[in-house]
Amino acid sequence: MPAQIIDGKKLADQILSELKAEAASLPRPSGLAAVLIGDNPASQTYVRMKAKRCQELGFHSVVRHLPKDISQQDALAEIDALNSDETIDGILVQLPLPSHLDTQAIQSAIELNKDVDGFHPANLGRLFADTGPLFVPCTPLGCMHMIDSIGVDPKGLNAVVVGRGNLVGRPLSMLLLHRHATVTICHSRTKDLGAETRRADILVVATGKIDLVTGEMIKPGAVVIDVGINRTPDGKMVGDVNFDTAKEVAGYLSPVPGGVGPLTIAMLLRSTLAAAKGRLASPG
Repeated sequence: MPAQIIDGKKLADQILSELKAEAASLPRPSGLAAVLIGDNPASQTYVRMKAKRCQELGFHSVVRHLPKDISQQDALAEIDALNSDETIDGILVQLPLPSHLDTQAIQSAIELNKDVDGFHPANLGRLFADTGPLFVPCTPLGCMHMIDSIGVDPKGLNAVVVGRGNLVGRPLSMLLLHRHATVTICHSRTKDLGAETRRADILVVATGKIDLVTGEMIKPGAVVIDVGINRTPDGKMVGDVNFDTAKEVAGYLSPVPGGVGPLTIAMLLRSTLAAAKGRLASPG
């Protein structure tokens, strides 16, 4: 029996509808600032999508498009200006940054209560310690929302996360662990990837490698979340999981496009609204 497809766009639209109604009740618009450094085409597309969703929800949206050769000092000055801007509740720095910039230093410069992307070291530290971060990275949150939407409780299940990056793999592993899953993290040096993935009741793949996981590497009936976003030579967008073979084995499968991507933006805007409500409740 073919897998049930997890419709990320439908789930995101439900969240955005709720956020729009809630945002309308605030005394001022929630404000989100995106900092885009350089001319990466994918980054430009993501920032445009985020700005469009802000407009649809009635949020105040600001985009700071900075030159790719900007100095570390000038980039930090831009962050400092946004920290001081009372109309801005959330700040995101679109990754990846040009190689000459210190990504961690720039993320650390964002005011903690405006860190709606959840990448400030203090928020990541609280996530790993399970002591209540102010914000959690948005793509992992989207993955967890997908799992919850199909009624699957991670407690006691084998969860395998392929990819150990700071944006998805590591924080998602912590979220699954906090929900009492037994978590295995795989990466480029895992000796027998298929042996690990075939044990997974929940399999999340986030590496940026086309067709890294095929149907024969999936446990029958597993929940498979594909976080990868790749372009084929003919321009088609695909994930890290071979969709055609995976759908014949998995119980649930997220598509690319239309899967995790829309939910990532929805989670970002949900965090921005939460930041606005927090700042309105304790001005100054």
